[in-house]
Amino acid sequence: MLSTPLQVDPTTVVSGVNTVWVLTVTFLIFFMHAGFAMLEAGQVRSKNVANQLTKNMLTWSVGVIIYFFVGAAVSSIVGGAAVGSAFSSVLAPASTQGWVGWLFGAVFAMTAATIVSGAVAGRAKLRAYVTYTILLAGFIYPVVTGVTWAGGVLSNVLGVGFLDFAGGMIVHGMGGAAGLAAAWVLGPRMNRYTDDGSVNVIPGHSLTFAVLGTLILCFGWYGFNVGTAASVFAAENGSLSLAAFESTVGRVALTTTLAMGAGAIGAAGVSLMKSEKVDTLYVANGMLAGLVGITSGTDIVTWVGALVIGLLAGGQLPIVFEFVERRLKIDDVCAVYPVHGSAGAMGAILIPFFHINGFSATQLAAQVVSVTAIGAWTILATVAVFGALKAIGQARVSPDHEREGLDIAEHGVNTYPEFGPEGGVVTDGGPDYATDGGAAPVDDQIKLVMGILRPEKLGDVKQAVAEAGAPSITVSNVSGRGTQAAKTGQWRGEKYVVDLHQKVKVECVVSDVPATDVAHAIREAASTGEAGDGKVFILPVDDALQVRTGDKGGEAV
Repeated sequence: MLSTPLQVDPTTVVSGVNTVWVLTVTFLIFFMHAGFAMLEAGQVRSKNVANQLTKNMLTWSVGVIIYFFVGAAVSSIVGGAAVGSAFSSVLAPASTQGWVGWLFGAVFAMTAATIVSGAVAGRAKLRAYVTYTILLAGFIYPVVTGVTWAGGVLSNVLGVGFLDFAGGMIVHGMGGAAGLAAAWVLGPRMNRYTDDGSVNVIPGHSLTFAVLGTLILCFGWYGFNVGTAASVFAAENGSLSLAAFESTVGRVALTTTLAMGAGAIGAAGVSLMKSEKVDTLYVANGMLAGLVGITSGTDIVTWVGALVIGLLAGGQLPIVFEFVERRLKIDDVCAVYPVHGSAGAMGAILIPFFHINGFSATQLAAQVVSVTAIGAWTILATVAVFGALKAIGQARVSPDHEREGLDIAEHGVNTYPEFGPEGGVVTDGGPDYATDGGAAPVDDQIKLVMGILRPEKLGDVKQAVAEAGAPSITVSNVSGRGTQAAKTGQWRGEKYVVDLHQKVKVECVVSDVPATDVAHAIREAASTGEAGDGKVFILPVDDALQVRTGDKGGEAV
C-alpha cells in the first residue's frame, strides 16, 4: 500500500509551534508571581501580609498595562527604532507574533518590578510603590532592555556585546539594585536597629509560605530560562529543523538545574560556618540566588561552570546580606539584593571564565562595563523617584500606621481574623438553659474565669467551655513569660532570644454556672503535660451591665 505524505507548508508549522511555545513559557513565567507573593508574604510580619499580597497583584495589574502602552515602545526606541514604528508594532502589530512578543517581554518586566516590593515591605505607602511600578514598567526597565536586548549601545559594547541570555542582570540584577536603592531611601523599619546601631531581628511570620514560594519560583524558572530559547522549529530548505532548539534547550535545562542545587548548598555551607546551623531560609534564598546567577549565561557556560556559579552565588548570599544589614544599615526585608542584585551581577561577570568557547578578556571587560552601567542607571533612577516621593511626604507610612500594620492602615483588613478553629461546636450564645433545663443558678456572684494557654489548644478549649455551659467567651492574642524557659530563635542566620512566648488569653464570665467547673474544663482541654501549658485564674466580678437591655448582675451575664 502506498501512502501519500500530507503536504504542509513548513513555515506555517514553524510559526504555529513557536507561537504556542512562547505563550506556554510566558504563562509559566507569569505563575512565578504566585511564588513571589508567597515568598514575600512569608518573610513579613503577619500584620503586613495582605499589603504585600496586594502589592504583588498590583505590580502585575498596573505594570503590565503601562508596559503595553509605553514600556515596550520605549525599549524599542532606546534600541534605535523610530518612534512611530515602535508604538505601532505593539498597539497595532502586523502579525500574531507581535501580540505575543509584547506579552513575552511584559512578564520579564513585571518580574523586575515585583522584586522591589520585597525590599520595601512593612513601611512603603501603597501609592508610592504603585507610582514607582508605573515608572519602572514604563521607563526605567525599558531603558535597560533598550540598551541591551533591543540593540542599543551595550549590545555591541567593546565590539563583543553584553551577554545576558535570560535576564540574570537585565531583569534580576536590575530589580535587586532597585530594591536596595528604594530600601535605602525609605530607611529601616521601626525598631530594626537600636540606638547603638546594633541589629534587632524581626522574623517573618511564616517560613512555610517562604519555602512554598521558593519552590514555585524554581518551577517557573524553567520557563524563564529554557523558555527564552524562543524558537522550537526552523524552516531550512523547505523542511523542518530542530537544530537551533536542540543546541540550546538541553544545555539551558541542565545548567539551570545544577546551579539551583549548588546555590542551596553554597548558602547552607556558609550558614553552617557562620552560625553552626543550616538556616532554612538561607537554603531557600540560596536556591534562588543560584538560579539568578546562572540566568545570564545558562546557554553558553559549561556544566562545571554552572556548578561553580551556583555555589558562589549561594555562598555570597549570607555574606552580602550581613554587609547590607550591618555595615550599610539598609533594611532589605526579603534579602532581594543578595538574592537578585549581587547574584545577578556575579553571574553575568563570571560568564567569560566558563564560556564554552574559552576565556575572553574583552568579553570580561564588556560584562563588567555593562553590569556597572545597568546598576548605576537603576540606582540613580530609583533614588530619584523615591527621593521625590519622600520629599513630598508620600513615600512612607506614618509611625502609627507602621505600628498598627499596613493590612489595617492601608487596606482595612486583617489577614488572620480568626484565633483558631471552631472545634466542631457552635458556641455563640451558649446553650438555652431556659428551655432545656440546664443547671440551676449557683448564687448571685459573678466570676471571671481566665486562662493563659497555648494557642494550638484553643479549639479544644472552646469546645470544653461550651460543654461546661459557659454562655460566652472572649479570646485575645497575648505574649508573656512564666515558668517556660526562654529559647533561642534564628531568622536568616541571626539568633535572637524568645523569652515572651505567644499565648492566647481565654476569658469567660459566669454567674449561673460554677466557675470551678469551667476552670477545670479549660485545664483539662489545654493540658499537654509540658512546661508552658499556662494557668487558669478565677476572679470575682463586682457587677455586670448588658449594653442592649440595661440588665444588671447575673441577668446581664
